[in-house]
Amino acid sequence: MTGGQMNGAKELTNEMSNDFLAEFPKNLSLQSNVRADLFGSDPKIQKSLAQARNLAVTKAAVLIAGENGTGKRTLAKYIHENSTRSSQALEIVDCSLSAQEVENKILGHRDAASGRFNKGALEVANKGTVVFANIDSLDEDFQKRLFKIINELEDYDIDVRLVATTTKNLSKLVGAGRFHRSLYMTFANNVINTIPLRERLEDLQFFAKHFMAEISGCEIEEVNLDRPAMDKIMSHYWSNNLTELKQVLNNSFSNSQNIIDESSFDSTEKKSIGILSEDDEDGIRLMSLKDAEKMLIKKALIHTSENRTQAAKILGVSIRTLRNKINEYRNDGTVYFVNLR
Repeated sequence: MTGGQMNGAKELTNEMSNDFLAEFPKNLSLQSNVRADLFGSDPKIQKSLAQARNLAVTKAAVLIAGENGTGKRTLAKYIHENSTRSSQALEIVDCSLSAQEVENKILGHRDAASGRFNKGALEVANKGTVVFANIDSLDEDFQKRLFKIINELEDYDIDVRLVATTTKNLSKLVGAGRFHRSLYMTFANNVINTIPLRERLEDLQFFAKHFMAEISGCEIEEVNLDRPAMDKIMSHYWSNNLTELKQVLNNSFSNSQNIIDESSFDSTEKKSIGILSEDDEDGIRLMSLKDAEKMLIKKALIHTSENRTQAAKILGVSIRTLRNKINEYRNDGTVYFVNLR
């Protein structure tokens, strides 16, 4: 990490936390600017930032893809703030809300009680930017309507920059008939991928110390993470990235000591995939057979856009076996499988 990143740790708290850590809003206040130097120093994330800067000066629609907690909304804000529209409105619509609520937020609606019409994001953000967060969750019927509306905006003298975020492979959803092809093509030419924390180990160390400084109220240089605790952090499979990292550290922190020891992770160990700290000679990290099985099943489902028949074929098992495994992981509380449709 550069000295600038370390010194700027305190300034990172509000902006990054608002994006990654929605469950901690009481302690946060939104800053107006996104600090590019506080995304991390890993070359992969810097490549994504460079792509975002290049696209920011255009009018092109952008799709930001990546896992939960990897900063997709923050990157969308960064694109807006580095565009010629930065002085105009930025509206973010979470498409994972109920279908009617999403439609109301995008197009506007009349309040039943007062009769007052509340403008939608497309109108409010005229000359600015609209972000469709979790666009993969958009109601399938509304996807077609939205595509038509987007293409008619000029007729209503509305000019908005469109950015969408997703945790899914939209191309595969299109192939499976679960996402409108034309709407996908609106964003498909400009895709930015955000990078999981487990692929940015140096950044992971920095954010662990940063969040500890935030939780304890001390300077980042004063944070004391002992080696066993840091080894746990570096080997944990952070499926929800910074959200999960903050939650684990918050739950593990002892107010009486400005440290986290190895035993503090006992309550969260069941969420971890036990990856060793060193790669083997083939570059493959080792884990338990059960965890490897779970990870492979998850990857197969993601790869097939959750098509269980195709996933079973890839894995070489029967659809019945796959169904039983999914139920097993759902029952043990694994987040991905609990939320699996």
